[in-house]
Amino acid sequence: MGLDDRDALRTLRDAVDPALGSEELIRTFYTNWFAADPSVRDLFPPDMAQQRGVFAQVMTWLFDELVAQRADEPVAFLAQLGRDHRKYGVTQQHYDSMQKALLGTLRGHLVDSWNDRLAEATHDAVALFIGVMRGAADAEKEPPYCDGTVIEHIRATRDVSVVRLQLDRPLSYHPGQYVTVQVPQWPRRWRYLSPSIPADPSGAIEFHIRSVTGGMVSTAIVGETTPGDRWRLSNPHGGLHVARDDGDVLMVAGSTGLAPLRALIMDLTRYGVNPRVHLFFGGRYPSDLYDLKTLWQIASQNPWLSVTPVSEYNVDSPWARDYPDVTPPRGLHVRQTGMLPDVVTSYGNWGDRQILICGGPEMVQVTKAALIAKGAPPERIQHDPLSN
Repeated sequence: MGLDDRDALRTLRDAVDPALGSEELIRTFYTNWFAADPSVRDLFPPDMAQQRGVFAQVMTWLFDELVAQRADEPVAFLAQLGRDHRKYGVTQQHYDSMQKALLGTLRGHLVDSWNDRLAEATHDAVALFIGVMRGAADAEKEPPYCDGTVIEHIRATRDVSVVRLQLDRPLSYHPGQYVTVQVPQWPRRWRYLSPSIPADPSGAIEFHIRSVTGGMVSTAIVGETTPGDRWRLSNPHGGLHVARDDGDVLMVAGSTGLAPLRALIMDLTRYGVNPRVHLFFGGRYPSDLYDLKTLWQIASQNPWLSVTPVSEYNVDSPWARDYPDVTPPRGLHVRQTGMLPDVVTSYGNWGDRQILICGGPEMVQVTKAALIAKGAPPERIQHDPLSN
């Protein structure tokens, strides 16, 4: 039965599910893989904890989709994964050794329930996963990454940096998409960042980065980046977008979640007629609203854009005086004080709008839940994957 055997696929899904205690299995898989092919170890960071967690979540989702007999999304996801993994230097040999290690680990872990049906389902599922990734990687002719040089680093606030680069070649992406970035301070640790400007034919690109407590890469970028640093960028991902013929738009940005929304807004300025766009831009303190002057400049020339600043606290911390004043000239909506989801939903449910939410995972989840509770249709809400 192979991929039609839902019971066998459920057994495999439960085996890799981190919620059901798959940590030992996942650890064993990587141990077996690295032992069989030592060259693989150099593709991963020294600390494997996060990698093992992500792998377990991805495998659980893939098997869950197969249980439901849904193939389109898993195949598209695996193809993108194969194309993207080229940036790590993954070779055909690595796919061979991965397939053997994964099959052997699953068989060893499920030895007490192993039978012909489970063996067939395991073989077919692993062959599908590896085959789609391998085929997509082999078919892709574009370079797997693009390098660039940091030309400017602006400390916008205590926790936020604006970093501008000149790429060695132009990088093609749609406004609202994100890329993975590797910085010299942390080789082999890739971090998701969203360009804050549309793709530029000269190769200019800009990122907004917030230092996250405990985040090694973001902390290094904000604290240590200097002009001349060489960054490596992957090809783009994500489908965040504004449909100009699908009604007005609500955008909700928490801190540097502003970046992809600003890129979309800047792209809209190319058109004479646009849907109305209302942007709520939030931070903890007024000084955290680091890009209000740019938003004021855009809004002052584009009447379809409205911007409401939101801060949790009404006054700044003492450290704010050490960073640029972000107060814009008069013209934007009066700054509101409160939690961003509460302020946004105080204006209504926005159910007639295209809704785009960008920020940290918790902020996105809370804001989305608040809007849905108010009556906004879930299918009208867009956001990037929360694991980014």
